[in-house]
Amino acid sequence: MQKIEILAPAGNLEKLKFAIIYGADAVYIGGEAYGLRAFADNFDSQDMKEGISFAHERGKKVYVTVNIFPHNADLKGLPEYIKFLKDIGTDAVIVSDLGVFSIVREVAPDLEIHISTQANNVNYKSAQMWYKLGAKRIVLARELSLKEIKEIRDNIPNDMDLEVFVHGSMCISYSGRCLLSNYMTYRDANRGMCAHPCRYKYYLMEEKRPGQYFPVFEDEQGTYIMNSYDLCMIDHIPELVDSGITSFKIEGRMKSAYYVATVVKAYRQALDAYSADKENYKVNPKWMEEVSKSSHRDFSTGFYFGKPNKQIYENSSYIRTHDIVGIVKEYDPITKIAVIEQRNKVFKNDEVEVLTYDGDNFNIKLDEICDMDGNFIDSTPHPQMLYKIKADKILKPYYMLVRKKDD
Repeated sequence: MQKIEILAPAGNLEKLKFAIIYGADAVYIGGEAYGLRAFADNFDSQDMKEGISFAHERGKKVYVTVNIFPHNADLKGLPEYIKFLKDIGTDAVIVSDLGVFSIVREVAPDLEIHISTQANNVNYKSAQMWYKLGAKRIVLARELSLKEIKEIRDNIPNDMDLEVFVHGSMCISYSGRCLLSNYMTYRDANRGMCAHPCRYKYYLMEEKRPGQYFPVFEDEQGTYIMNSYDLCMIDHIPELVDSGITSFKIEGRMKSAYYVATVVKAYRQALDAYSADKENYKVNPKWMEEVSKSSHRDFSTGFYFGKPNKQIYENSSYIRTHDIVGIVKEYDPITKIAVIEQRNKVFKNDEVEVLTYDGDNFNIKLDEICDMDGNFIDSTPHPQMLYKIKADKILKPYYMLVRKKDD
């Protein structure tokens, strides 16, 4: 079986490191311009260099989004930016626009190009054309079924990669080409500034009755007529593999480091289990349990098994059962003292789960908490403060401390 890539989102340098440590084969990131996530933290030039070095030292890859649909003014500086990406070792750029594609080919002809899902590739003819132009990979539209993906795979060159989204938020517009944000908030989704108006609560108002709002459906909470479910294919690894997909892409450059670590680990374990023993492979319910802990909406399988019967979620709120409360920075196996960076307040005697990247998670109790001077404290009230705990089990750097939210 061809090695399949797990491709993770990285909204900043910290998330990139967690994605790599927790099992991603590659990450996709955005710079401070030319990407479709203008409100993610994104990477400045120094962070980009450090992130690429961090990934390459571990045999992983970094792809950079250059997938806006640029107006004329947006083209200024783009050739220099592409040259910069090539010079720092970027493994590929992700583009949507044919003009941007041509600039990459002109100024960095050896730089690998991936065609973004924004280009709406839904058939093998468009894939064949992009291949002839020099693209290495296409990110297929979310609106395709597995049957359609298999047909595309059978009609394109063997050395052309197919990348698909397997997990995360979905856009109600066709592969993300939305004009609603621009119309309502003057923030252009196709230039990286989406305000997500599809998640707003809408009511109906008759023009001669200003101020009187009527629900579109008989529901006092209003309606969410454009608010889609999240995608989750963790229970369908064999079907994804059999369709000829090269890369499993996880959505979420604006999601938390906890989301990235949890979801990457689950898909890593599922894919590795299937690759190791296809005949005896069984879905482990723990995988779904884990991806359900971090922030998400109700899950669906999208369009993979045909047009969904129900794709509209009745409210815009996220489901989140667990919060990250700390990140392990260091551990002394002799004293059994770990240094933790605070992410949410914890109290003495709290029980927390330890999210690991190299085995099963486990629970520990915070019997004692000390500040960095060794003074006992009852809680960790300050954002990102460093504190110490004692733990008999080894707590490796990049492990996360997680706590179940109160009901």
